[in-house]
Amino acid sequence: MNQQVSFTLHGRNPDVLTCIANLSNDEVFTPPELAGRMLDMLATAWAADHNGANLWANSTVRFLDPFTKSGVFLREITSRLTLGLAQQIPDLQTCVNHILTKQVFGIGITRLTSLLARRSVYCSKHANGAHSVVQGFDNEAGHIWFERTEHTWAGGKCTFCGASQAALDRGEALETHAYAFIHTKNIKTRLAELFGDAMQFDVIIGNPPYQLDDGGFGKSAAPIYQLFVEQAKALEPRYLSMVIPARWFAGGKGLDEFREAMLADDRLRSIADYLSAADVFPGVGLKGGVCYFLWNRDQPGLCEVSTHFKDWPLSTAYRKLLENGADVFIRFNEGLSILKKVVAVETGQSESILLPQSQRFERLVSARKPFALETTFKGKKTKRVGDVLIYQNGGTGYVAKDLITVGIELIDKWKIYVGRAAPGTGNRDTYPHRILSTPFIGEPGSICSETYLCIGPFDTQAEAENALSYLTCRLTRLLILLHKPSQDTTRKVYTFVPTQDWTKRWTDEDLYAKYGISAAEIEFIEKVVRPMELTSDLLGDVTVDENDDE
Repeated sequence: MNQQVSFTLHGRNPDVLTCIANLSNDEVFTPPELAGRMLDMLATAWAADHNGANLWANSTVRFLDPFTKSGVFLREITSRLTLGLAQQIPDLQTCVNHILTKQVFGIGITRLTSLLARRSVYCSKHANGAHSVVQGFDNEAGHIWFERTEHTWAGGKCTFCGASQAALDRGEALETHAYAFIHTKNIKTRLAELFGDAMQFDVIIGNPPYQLDDGGFGKSAAPIYQLFVEQAKALEPRYLSMVIPARWFAGGKGLDEFREAMLADDRLRSIADYLSAADVFPGVGLKGGVCYFLWNRDQPGLCEVSTHFKDWPLSTAYRKLLENGADVFIRFNEGLSILKKVVAVETGQSESILLPQSQRFERLVSARKPFALETTFKGKKTKRVGDVLIYQNGGTGYVAKDLITVGIELIDKWKIYVGRAAPGTGNRDTYPHRILSTPFIGEPGSICSETYLCIGPFDTQAEAENALSYLTCRLTRLLILLHKPSQDTTRKVYTFVPTQDWTKRWTDEDLYAKYGISAAEIEFIEKVVRPMELTSDLLGDVTVDENDDE
């Protein structure tokens, strides 16, 4: 008689899938607790759409994880179905056989992970092996498929995923990272080939690979998770849920079209946004956080946006992802409320978040190269007659005034200089942020290189100083953050910032009173935006990384 011996370690029964190390930042294993939260969200949506029915008591629903690694989603689904179907199929073996041969399917992303997933789900690397918990398969893979797939090279890149041929065309001894799910022109036909029948999946869920080497300058990697989302949508499941980097909110490298399509899709019904990736994937360095979402094919509507960050109170709101014609997703629910208050005072429109062009601070902000000088430009060390002072990357220099052909109207005026990019102001997973590098007054007879943007012109030093006081206010910089998707601080990020009366100095107390900002909103602003000190080393505050595509 075999007797199960309970194993405990300091009162815990450890789950082996909580103990394995990630393969890389590109292929991140999903913690069981996160998989559980995503499945809970799915079950809640199913119940809401099916008169309270229990998803896990439905013997006909088909699930697919098209990029399984540890097998955690498939394992958790199987476990829930086993409990949910216990009354319908009381014999445990018959129940498990039905679930694993009829309802649960996966596609491994590498040979190693396919074996790991089969161990997790079938308790054996061979689905038809002697130790497998399922009966009925006549092959080793069962319904967790993997076969080596090759890239399709053209011009040094893969035509499907954009991977670099130089990096990944490296022989049969190493993985190709050519994921079967996205290396096909017809995904429905491809899945029929994999599983031997025309498959219609009710639920697609998982955690796709995030990026691949694209052969660009230096250490360059292109996002690919959007390709998995798009391919999954093409299969037309009832529900789609994935955990992916949150950087798609901002678009950028390879993500602009995906971002536009996602934000315009009213079937995207839930987004759980984690500002720090470490709160979901401990030890994984993903800038900008991560999110998981639920896409509901048959029930369009408002999206439930919830924001999670360490010990902050959970923030949840049901809203459109693009508000009244805005071209960005406003990540903070509280920020959206504050912005609406600001715009209401300025325009009298209570629901709009767009200021008229004539009232936007961005009108004062220069283009990327205020005086058409690159970041690499270096002025002379000594001043000669007819020279102007140039604020440049790493300090100051001098350049002949008659060589400047752009921004001439700014040279002899008062203005403000602010770094185009600054350390600690991008999508780091720490708060509060500075949002801007420290701005400073630019006197008449000065210019700048591309390292800085120029704000102005102002007729007097007092006006420039008053505008500078406005930029140091936390509320002002929160409004910048709401339109600031990356480390770069371009003219466009000032879209939500209204102009003010430059005959007076501004403080946050003045702005809070003007716009009716509540105590709770002030508390939020102070958690997100760091105070700005104007006594720091101004010229040492700015760095520009031309390869940063945040």
